Amino acid sequence: MLLVILGFISGIIGGMGMGGGTILIPALILFANIDPKIAQSINLLSSIPMTIFALIIHIKNKNVIFKLVIPIALFGILGAICGSFLATYLSSEILRKVFGVFLLIIGVLEVKNGIFSPNKNKCED
Repeated sequence: MLLVILGFISGIIGGMGMGGGTILIPALILFANIDPKIAQSINLLSSIPMTIFALIIHIKNKNVIFKLVIPIALFGILGAICGSFLATYLSSEILRKVFGVFLLIIGVLEVKNGIFSPNKNKCED
């Protein structure tokens, strides 16, 4: 039942474009006691169908700026290849700490942006 709830919540977060892995990976590590490398691979594989359906809906609602997608996707693929190779050489403990620091930084930035610029829309046509 826990995995069903985690999948549902990460699907909601991912569907909104906020990255379901930010919920799924720590939840799998903390609550399901799964190794961080395995949790990352589960997240990547499970995100494929969630991403496809979310993308269809976002394209249908005209929420995609395609001229921004191409360079982000191309360099994202390059980064994913580099990150995958790097993850094979790092221990699970180091990956856990790096991901925790990353989430902390993102959380602090989101709180700061929410407090100091709540009504700004920074990505307009």
